[in-house]
Amino acid sequence: MLQTIKAESPVYGGYVIGRDGKIVFIKGAIPGELVEVSFEEKKRDYCLASVKTILEPSPFRRQPPCKVFGMCGGCQLQFVEYERQISLKEEIILDTMRRIGGVDVQLMSSLTEEEFRYRHRIQFKISRQGEIGFYREGTREVIAVDECPVSVDKINHVLQGLKTLDLRGVKEIQVIAGDTVAVLIKGKSSEALDQRLLDIGISGIALENGESLGKDFITLDLNGLKYTVTPWSFFQSHWHLNTKVVDAVIKTLGFLGEKRILDLYSGAGNFSLPLSRDALEVVAIEENEHAIEDAQRNASLNGIKNCRFIPTSVEKILKDKKKHRGAALFGDARYDIVVVDPPRPGLPSDCLQKLMEIESKTIVYVSCNPATFARDVRKMREKYEIESLHLIDFFPNTYHIESLAILSLK
Repeated sequence: MLQTIKAESPVYGGYVIGRDGKIVFIKGAIPGELVEVSFEEKKRDYCLASVKTILEPSPFRRQPPCKVFGMCGGCQLQFVEYERQISLKEEIILDTMRRIGGVDVQLMSSLTEEEFRYRHRIQFKISRQGEIGFYREGTREVIAVDECPVSVDKINHVLQGLKTLDLRGVKEIQVIAGDTVAVLIKGKSSEALDQRLLDIGISGIALENGESLGKDFITLDLNGLKYTVTPWSFFQSHWHLNTKVVDAVIKTLGFLGEKRILDLYSGAGNFSLPLSRDALEVVAIEENEHAIEDAQRNASLNGIKNCRFIPTSVEKILKDKKKHRGAALFGDARYDIVVVDPPRPGLPSDCLQKLMEIESKTIVYVSCNPATFARDVRKMREKYEIESLHLIDFFPNTYHIESLAILSLK
């Protein structure tokens, strides 16, 4: 049975709140629309529902350009005009900061770029029959695709080649694109398949066991620096926007002079390397050994000698607060700036406490989860105040929300 509901305010996860005696989380609606929904799950305090009929459409509703939208689980917001996607995400950040962070903040201008043809990294799933595509939302069913409108042209070109191969036994192929294209193969591989992959224009192949064939890294331009990464390392897939974010951080921090910087969850040096050009020293902490290798290669390629990359976890280094391999990281060593770009769960509470004890004058916090970011900021407000906060839309047409905050010691 369908129920008519007015869509009200956006919430994280691609839902819009409506009310039918209790709170209803509606999938597929835009705030302001009158819709007919079917209930998919009823809980004690709320319900989950999806739109079946749009009775009063929003002026911001559009036809999704992707042929498999609604089946593929990769994008959730293609039916919303991009300008409205941004304002919805801004509303969610502000609401989350009030409810969880306990603070009213004013957002600076959002950092955005292209909404299509932006992804330099894609994870293709492979069915048992060898079809290549993406998972249907909430399932392991592979939806075959001919192209992905949010991927850069190089990846879509490689996809056409992959579709000609016998991929049975392979579970996943991660494709990264820069000056060349490299892949990470998960599941069964073979010499014959590896050769065919090289034949269709792939420059390098990385395997789950750490072995590789050909040139296993790509090169990207990071604000004038050569930035190399392998498929084993993380890097921001919306690379054009990433360079804009790095530039915004550098401009906000201003003259670095004799300042020392600590970069936590540093990856292959996305922030460390550009900041090191003006700083006295940068100490970067990253537990992914492949990313450390990439970072060291990047420092060498760019002639950077004042940046140390230390292969350990942030959690371990903050708990120890002593020495690591003879390097004095804390104690008498002071850090003027700390850059932290944690995974989705945010900072563990003990690490957050240790971070605050460093008492750096400035913390640059890059977040990929508004809820854990707001939780961390609530604790940090004991010693720090928010100087600026930006939405970063690293994943247009999805519900994902990233943010960039600059916090200053009180």
